[in-house]
Amino acid sequence: MSMFSAFNINASGMTAQRYRMDVISENVANASTTRTEDGTPYRRKVVTFEEKGGQTSFSRVLGQAAYSHGYSGQGVKVNGVYQDYETEMNMVYDPSHPDADENGYVTYPNVNIVTEMTNMIDASRAYEANATAFNASKSMALQGLQLNS
Repeated sequence: MSMFSAFNINASGMTAQRYRMDVISENVANASTTRTEDGTPYRRKVVTFEEKGGQTSFSRVLGQAAYSHGYSGQGVKVNGVYQDYETEMNMVYDPSHPDADENGYVTYPNVNIVTEMTNMIDASRAYEANATAFNASKSMALQGLQLNS
């Protein structure tokens, strides 16, 4: 793997995690939004990632790594941002709320602040790991240049 490949892989990881943090921030900011533009409550969003450069099967990667040491990844990219339809919306009894239904219940977003903060910490740590690996690659490249001088 070349130094520039390492830079690209780490940069793609940092970009993906930064985007994930942006989506998590949007979820937290809309945790109490009971009415969006289409009149429904905000629905939590989830970011998914995939390998850059196409899908590879695990067995093929394992075989290449075990026998030829020739596999190197190409990084990660955002596969999509999806609305979470698996988690139930929060129903809160508040008959004075303007968005309350005929029984007095308000449908709040399916955003759990604890889950979002945990995901934010996870994304932040992944970003930091990629930044550390990027800096280590940069340091190695600089040391290699100093050897030639």
